Amino acid sequence: MDRVALDQAIATLQQNKEAWVRVSVDRKVELLEELIRGTAAVADRQVAAAAQAKGLSPESPLVGEDYLGGPVVTVRNLRLLAGTLRDVARYGRPRLDEKRIRTRAGGQVVVEVFPLNLLEKFLYPGFSAEVWMQPGVTPDSLPYHMAHFYRQSTPVGRVALVLGAGNVASIGPLDVVHKLFVEGQVCLLKMNPVNEYLGPFIEEAFAPLVRQGFVRVVYGGPEAGEYLCTHPGIDEIHITGSDKTHDAIVFGTGKAGADRKRNKQPQNARRITSELGNVSPIVVVPGLWSDAEVQFQAENIVTQMTNNVGFNCNAAKVIVTHEKWPQRRALLDAVRKVLRELPQRRAYYPGAEGRYDAFVKTHPQAEEFGTRRQGELPWALIPGVSADNTDEACFTTESFCGVTAETTLPGADAAEFLAAAVQFCNTRLWGTLNAEILVHPASASYLGQSLDQAIADLRYGTVSLNHWPAMAYALGTTTWGAYPGHTLEDIQSGIGVVHNAFLFDKPEKTVVRGPFRMFPKPPWFVTHKQMLAVGRKLLEYEQEPSLKHIPSIAVRAIFG
Repeated sequence: MDRVALDQAIATLQQNKEAWVRVSVDRKVELLEELIRGTAAVADRQVAAAAQAKGLSPESPLVGEDYLGGPVVTVRNLRLLAGTLRDVARYGRPRLDEKRIRTRAGGQVVVEVFPLNLLEKFLYPGFSAEVWMQPGVTPDSLPYHMAHFYRQSTPVGRVALVLGAGNVASIGPLDVVHKLFVEGQVCLLKMNPVNEYLGPFIEEAFAPLVRQGFVRVVYGGPEAGEYLCTHPGIDEIHITGSDKTHDAIVFGTGKAGADRKRNKQPQNARRITSELGNVSPIVVVPGLWSDAEVQFQAENIVTQMTNNVGFNCNAAKVIVTHEKWPQRRALLDAVRKVLRELPQRRAYYPGAEGRYDAFVKTHPQAEEFGTRRQGELPWALIPGVSADNTDEACFTTESFCGVTAETTLPGADAAEFLAAAVQFCNTRLWGTLNAEILVHPASASYLGQSLDQAIADLRYGTVSLNHWPAMAYALGTTTWGAYPGHTLEDIQSGIGVVHNAFLFDKPEKTVVRGPFRMFPKPPWFVTHKQMLAVGRKLLEYEQEPSLKHIPSIAVRAIFG
């Protein structure tokens, strides 16, 4: 797009930003319902376009990734947010059942946000999720730390620039939804060139907002992005991407940018929120696992390594094991076996080959699974990386491709190991977006309070037990974003949260818990043969949750 078109898009939003803050809550609920229908209407065509762009056969089970990470997540978030706004319209604030609120030792407020009903218990047996609040929030004050925008008597309209991510289809639309319906800002969504093919589908799905001048979708490369970030008509910016992109926007590039960052002198004074990735750890608590449990967790780990070809901010990047755990080798061998059996995929994200080589060629012990071909890279596991190496790139740099490292730590027992692993993750790994603990039920029982303390001590925006922390991204009632406290000068995984359908103003972290082993296997497992079929059925369910959808979902899940 040329600058005239960009200027026109911003001018339209500026003209309508005050009108947006005056739209009634009831009307916003109606708009969310229209967005649900619009998103569902474009879903099949959108996913087909993504499959083509990523080099997948239209009927490959792996196409299910783009249903689950695209329209399914989007529709779920829209539906849950509409439910919250109905409460705001009726009661003036989101409603919470008091039975869902508890207080941890020390006074930290915790709210159970999943499952919400029996249908969710049927669909996700054994799963639960909580949002832990920041210090200072009490049970009595919690209602006053929700839905900040809707508590303002005279809100002021603002134009937000959303710099869309290039990897997952739901990120851009849901960032726009958050800015619009949670923070009250009209939005200019700039598509990432990697997946700009999604733009027309978003415009069609969000047509009611586009028609009224509350949303504009624009296109272009780095030059367009730079122009927009400094445009006087842009009031705020939200970034999903890399910390390097963030620093370039805030401080500029080169020596001058580095000097500004060091001196805490941003050249872009706008409010900037962000989600910037992570070197995501999986902490494996030692225990006695059955062969079936080893196999299940190997598929679980490999899913986190290879979903979307590894181009995820929450992809598993460091597996942390006990150095003397007798089953360490069995687990790693099972991971190797799953990786050997996975098909290679197109490395569609720019720069993947260079990033891959930077890790594999500098680690002689790196193991590759597959054959390097034009446009395709093998999966890579780098076992036995020394935890003592303070300059280790596997700990300080997100590879953003199909490369995962493994490291070991000592410990006299599981509790001592877990405490050491928490310290390692907090102090040695870059980012604070998400972390996972794999812990057998017998080990969890043995650990007792030590496990709860480890969850509390992990400085991550999401801590998940036994399953991929991406669950917190998808559930909608959970928050998604970095652990609070980052600054523009030390941004790591970013500032702020998105999704957050209950509109919590001061969340600290989301905690997700799931069963150590389950049947049927989760449909998001990369080894699930019916992922595509389940994804299509889940889209039908999320549009209108009903018991009638459960049998068809269950049958397909069982044959995965």
